[in-house]
Amino acid sequence: MSTFILVPGAWHGAWCFETVVPLLERAGHTVHALTLTGLRPDDDEATVATANLDTHADDVLRLLDRAHLTNVTLVGHSYAGLVIAAAADRAAGRISRLVHLDAYVPRDGESCWSSANEEYRQRFVAGAAATGHAVRPPDGGDPRRRPHPLASLLQTIRLTGAFDQVPRREFVYCSGWEDRTPFAATRARLQADPGWRVHDLPTVHDAMREAPEAVAAILLDEVGSAEDVAVELADGRLTATLTGDWPGADR
Repeated sequence: MSTFILVPGAWHGAWCFETVVPLLERAGHTVHALTLTGLRPDDDEATVATANLDTHADDVLRLLDRAHLTNVTLVGHSYAGLVIAAAADRAAGRISRLVHLDAYVPRDGESCWSSANEEYRQRFVAGAAATGHAVRPPDGGDPRRRPHPLASLLQTIRLTGAFDQVPRREFVYCSGWEDRTPFAATRARLQADPGWRVHDLPTVHDAMREAPEAVAAILLDEVGSAEDVAVELADGRLTATLTGDWPGADR
């Protein structure tokens, strides 16, 4: 059985994985979904103002220490691709698998700001105008979203090379928003890197909410690639059907 740590992207909390968690637990795995510092409902303004990328990597490392976890699969969505990269680089071999779910896959010295496209950089600036330290969520969307600490989006990551030694590294590319995604170049780069496995899902950015079954199938290794999951629109919601003889394909 595996241990998963699920890390949400900007503005989100552990709740964004609420439909994926039971699918993993039903298969017998241990799952921890995190809400990062500065995004918890009871965090005060000082906490939000001082939280940065290091703070968020430390959130993951503290969980590893507190629960005595090893052989962990780290899953990071969007901004949290930087978080899981920083945590894995510092985790002294306790991470066995990384899954960047439509997420940034940084190189040493990069940041969310430097890796984002111009649309996102403008969104960060406009969203932080009110406080100077927290980026308000974009209009619309889930009301549980919270202002995101600006420092975490600006701080550059420092990688020693340990991140590149994680045995399994995977990238999930969501192709349903190709007119706006900042991850097309990342997909091309990783497809050319034999150290990475790339999956494609025909969803928009929040795949864990739009197609939780498809995301869970990838995490559970029930598919050889994302092409082995048939994703279809039913009643306004994407669902996934496992194909072939993969374990659990009949559920």
